[in-house]
Amino acid sequence: MVQKKRSSASIIENLLFNNRKLVIALFVCITIFLAYHAAQLKPDASFEKLIPLQHPYIQNMMSHRDDLDGLANFIRIAVETTEGDIFDKEYLATLEEISDVVFLTPGINRSNMRSLWTPNVRWVEVTEEGFQGGIIIPADYDGSKASIEKVKQNILRSGEVGRLVADNFKSTIIYAPLYGINPETNAPLDYHKFSQRLERDIRDKFQDKKIKIHIVGFAKKVGDLIDGAKQIAIFFVMAFFITAILLFLYSRCIKGTLIPLFCSLVAVIWELGLLRLLGFGLDPYSILVPFLVFAIAVSHGVQIMNTLTLERIKGADNLTAARNTFAILYVPGMIALISDAIG
Repeated sequence: MVQKKRSSASIIENLLFNNRKLVIALFVCITIFLAYHAAQLKPDASFEKLIPLQHPYIQNMMSHRDDLDGLANFIRIAVETTEGDIFDKEYLATLEEISDVVFLTPGINRSNMRSLWTPNVRWVEVTEEGFQGGIIIPADYDGSKASIEKVKQNILRSGEVGRLVADNFKSTIIYAPLYGINPETNAPLDYHKFSQRLERDIRDKFQDKKIKIHIVGFAKKVGDLIDGAKQIAIFFVMAFFITAILLFLYSRCIKGTLIPLFCSLVAVIWELGLLRLLGFGLDPYSILVPFLVFAIAVSHGVQIMNTLTLERIKGADNLTAARNTFAILYVPGMIALISDAIG
């Protein structure tokens, strides 16, 4: 069987095994080069990645994106009071401050932002004289009981109860559509920095015993996922040591444990480095891909070590055993790797 398989792999086998030192040196240089680029890899996420951009409906939507209310890329900030209701001077003042902070945050589509303090949120009613309307919080609002009562009436007439205002009048929402491109820098919106800014400028500043802040939306979710990437790295280290223990229990050999683990780490380094060279980042939704590459590499490494051990048992020396192992596993190994790459 070895001889039959060797005929198809002889050229590559001779190229590798007759130049072992050169091949190893080349692999070391490539690994160092890709490790340098892997260290510069940054998280990468965008709203457009989650939608089928080639679909005619989506293309039509994207061509009119400037006329739409922020598409589906938005954040909602719920400002909740734990004492009384929203018809309170202090609450409305806090809501105004938060609205101003959100309005000035880079990346916000300010023309379509909506809260009780924005002029595009209005009340309308039909009277004997025709249509009447105005903004929810009028320009002459001064925080007095009469002004607050007027705000309450405007809210009830606006139809925003159940939308921007909670049914129990305990909270209101600030709706803020986002630009995919930061208009100040013309660079893609950095969701991690955007999320951190929301935490720093809004939650840390305004949340206390009386006010609770809740933030939802794609940008916030991605920002939180990126913040959790450090914990994922800890999980990877844990997976590494668990795999090492299982490999040692299986092989009862320190060399047979360390070699597959080391080569599997090299595979992960190559993957991350190539991502960086191709101009991609690590999408938080595909953060598990390095785990999969590591698992596949360990699986292949164990197969190679098993075959190598069987060849040694048959009496072959180290080099011959390695050559025979390569000849046996070259074709199925390459087919498996090509299938993985296509997948």
